[in-house]
Amino acid sequence: MTTLRTPATWPPAATLRSSRLVLEPLRPEHATEAFVIFDDARLHAYTGGRPATAEELDDRFTRQSVGRSPDGSQGWLNWMLRRHDTHRLVGTVQATLSHAEHAEHAEVRAELAWVVATHEQGHGYAREAAITVADWLRGQGVSSLLADVHPGHHASAGVARAVGLQPTPTVVDGEVRWAG
Repeated sequence: MTTLRTPATWPPAATLRSSRLVLEPLRPEHATEAFVIFDDARLHAYTGGRPATAEELDDRFTRQSVGRSPDGSQGWLNWMLRRHDTHRLVGTVQATLSHAEHAEHAEVRAELAWVVATHEQGHGYAREAAITVADWLRGQGVSSLLADVHPGHHASAGVARAVGLQPTPTVVDGEVRWAG
C-alpha cells in the first residue's frame, strides 16, 4: 500500500478495469467525444447549472488532466468510463484528494463524484465505476471517502451506499454529505 504524505505525492490516475468498463485517465483529447454525451441539460437536474460548451469542456479537461490543483493542495483524479462492448464513452468518475482537516497524521481523503450519460443510466455503470475507483483509492492509502448527493437523487444515493458511504447530517450547497 502506498502512503500519501505530501501534495507532491498525489498519485496519477491509472487505467482501471471493471467487468464492463475501462476507466481511462482523463486526457484533453477526451473533450470532443465527451461533449456529445455531456451536452444534456438533464444531467444538471440535481446539480444545477448548464452543460458546458465545447470550448469550456476542452478548457476544463485540460486543467483537470494535470492531476492536481495549481497550489498542489489537492490531487485531481478523473476517469472517463468506456464500455468494453461498444468502446463508447458513457460517463466519468472523479476523485478530489486532500489532506483531512485536523488530522494528527497525513490522512488523505477523496471526494467522489460521478456522471453517466442520460441514455446510459439505469445499467449500473456509475455504481461499477465508483466501486472500482474507491477500491483503487483505498489501495493507494486514501483513508476516507466522501460524496455530496442531492437528497432527491436516489440513484446517486444508491451509488454512494454501494461504495460504503453513509449519509451524514452535513449539507453542502443543498447536497447531503455522505462519508465512509
